[in-house]
Amino acid sequence: MDIHTLIKEFEQKMLLQRYSENSIRNYSSTIKSFLELAKRKYKHPDEIDDAGIEKYILWKVEKHCVSVSYQRLIVASIDKFYQTLYARKLNIKHLYPTRKVKSLPNYITKSEIKKLLKAVDNKKHRCIIKMLYGAGLRLNELLNLKLTDINSQNMLIYIRKGKGNKDRVVMLSENLLTELREYFVLYKPKDYLFEGQDGGMYSEKSVQNVVKNAALKAGAKKKVTPHTLRHSFATHLLESGTDIRFIQQLLGHSSIKTTEVYTHITDITKSKIKSPLDIL
Repeated sequence: MDIHTLIKEFEQKMLLQRYSENSIRNYSSTIKSFLELAKRKYKHPDEIDDAGIEKYILWKVEKHCVSVSYQRLIVASIDKFYQTLYARKLNIKHLYPTRKVKSLPNYITKSEIKKLLKAVDNKKHRCIIKMLYGAGLRLNELLNLKLTDINSQNMLIYIRKGKGNKDRVVMLSENLLTELREYFVLYKPKDYLFEGQDGGMYSEKSVQNVVKNAALKAGAKKKVTPHTLRHSFATHLLESGTDIRFIQQLLGHSSIKTTEVYTHITDITKSKIKSPLDIL
């Protein structure tokens, strides 16, 4: 089984179907893990039946304790792989998780954001954190930002091919713009806004470490990730009275229901309801 050739062919097919870079990366990475395990027993992917695929999913759930969303990605990737390369329709819809986990977004307070920024001296790292929080970006959206996507004249940031392959614009903070100009003079990026040491796109792991280390230095009591900063952006806008439909557009959510999860946090925060323990 030539995994490299199979993955390359799969990626080319998805590219022709106009899948986003992020979707192609996620699908191919997931399929690679599947094929690497399958290679031990099978000579060709088409030898694997639906029952074998179900065993693999069960193994991922039991052995690796994968999340509901990641299980959904695995099933979708395998289904897409067989349809695309072999025109084979799998009977694996029952492997999609049916129960939805309704968890509240993990966010940090405004005072915790201030502590986070105060703990970072590196200009590039400060700009990364400010961009994630100040514009509510997803990690891959930050990584794909180019110098030409920053419109300082109209104070806008252009997000190209975000989730669902959609473009959108978000506001550019004056505070961030000042720091970005200082960062540009120091680092002189050529194409992407944030680049690696040898040029080219900055890595996901590097951004994750920037946020993680800043949180540790700031003495954060909870886990802080790039997505935590995005959640904080939405929560703080809602707390300040911003219309939820504007927040939906800024976050790039297709459905208002996705954005409404933040109201569960802010409704309790703003309410005057006291715990019964406090009125005994």
